[in-house]
Amino acid sequence: MTSWLPDISEGNGPLYLRLAERIETDIERGALPAGTKLPPQRNLAFDVGVTIGTVSRAYAVARERGLVSGEVGRGTYVLRRDVAAGPAAEETAGVAGAVLSSSPDEPILRMDSTAAVDIGQSAVIARMVADVFAENSYQANDYTRTISDAWREAGTRWLSKGSWRASPDTVVPVQGVLSGIECVIAAITAPGDKIAFEDLSYSALARGASLIGRRVVKVRGGPEGLDPDDFANVCAREHPKLLVIAPTFNNPTLAIVPEEARRRIVEIARRHNVWIVEDNIYGDALDDAPPPFAELLPDRTFHVSGVSKTLSAGLRAGWVSAPPGLVGRIINAKKLMTGGISYAMTEVAARLVLSGEAQRLKRLVLEETRERVALASEMMAGHDFISDPHCGYIWLKLPDPWLPGPYKKAALERGILIDDADAFKVGQVDLAHHRVRIAFSAPKTREDVRQGFETLNRLLLDTSASYDADTME
Repeated sequence: MTSWLPDISEGNGPLYLRLAERIETDIERGALPAGTKLPPQRNLAFDVGVTIGTVSRAYAVARERGLVSGEVGRGTYVLRRDVAAGPAAEETAGVAGAVLSSSPDEPILRMDSTAAVDIGQSAVIARMVADVFAENSYQANDYTRTISDAWREAGTRWLSKGSWRASPDTVVPVQGVLSGIECVIAAITAPGDKIAFEDLSYSALARGASLIGRRVVKVRGGPEGLDPDDFANVCAREHPKLLVIAPTFNNPTLAIVPEEARRRIVEIARRHNVWIVEDNIYGDALDDAPPPFAELLPDRTFHVSGVSKTLSAGLRAGWVSAPPGLVGRIINAKKLMTGGISYAMTEVAARLVLSGEAQRLKRLVLEETRERVALASEMMAGHDFISDPHCGYIWLKLPDPWLPGPYKKAALERGILIDDADAFKVGQVDLAHHRVRIAFSAPKTREDVRQGFETLNRLLLDTSASYDADTME
């Protein structure tokens, strides 16, 4: 452990950002070499004269920048910076699916992305994009000023599941699910309001909420998704204004909340006046899921989904179905938060859906996904993991002595990018999750998937490598 004592008395911005900047500066100048264990948060807070929360936020920023990796009960360690970063590399960490580029000499196999697998949809989309610009060049080159009935109808068809059908007059097109959810948060809550998230989920949503001044609270999850009892406790104790939940295929745990639990969550939300944002981006792949919250609690639920996992992430197309009377607030928030939507991409998405082409391509995506899930199950046989034929990733429990951070680091040293449990934690989580998420939709071929899993499997079995990757001194 280092005796590092940073000086943050000078500089601009909040203390936690000054501390994060000092971490980065000292890493770059060699004062904190790779493998260094940073001081425990409580110790550093005392030495520097700040709160533990300040140090915690600074360490979190450092993790997001790819500078350090934290392990519950083990500490925070400085990472190597030359493994993934070439001269033009974008270094991002701590958010699942973050873009990481590499130099041509050090190709990285992306097993951290869950975008729809490539089954040739680009050719179909390219033709439609060309048609849109040829037929509506003025609108395609201008700002989008109206929402057409066709766009709403396309959203209705894409969002509707089972016995629930979204009403066209409640549908708002957005630039993907992340954008849509952040617009709902901005429209329905105010700075200082508390937003509840599952403790393991797509953490970029929680970080985005924090960025615009909302306070994040955690609700415990489990094998069947969000725990209704803990949700009730959080509501009584913290009084959140809104709950963000992925009830069908939580990312990364793949949990599906059973119908009985959904009804309990609805009852609790109604009793405590909590709005619900239902993220169905992965659930879009499943036709026989339990009833959506939009059906069980239509007056307080915003149902959000898009095409990135089952059609094309590059389209950046999604839709929000809002409770009656709140559509205008979502539209206004969308304009203020994002500047609006792309006419061309929204029109292309609508044409794909209304023509039936989107459903055809979606079937092909899901067929290829099932093949890759089967391949992953074959390659990782004997290990403890969770998978589903509809989702392009597995949630792997690491065998002893592997820990998530060192395993991710060792995988990257072998040219494979995966996500460890830290990337999905909404703030600090007391329970240690010795798991990693391994996705397999980005590799171009099944053979690439096979080779990736062969490498990862060999690494799991090589227990000596866990000590090479563990940078604790």
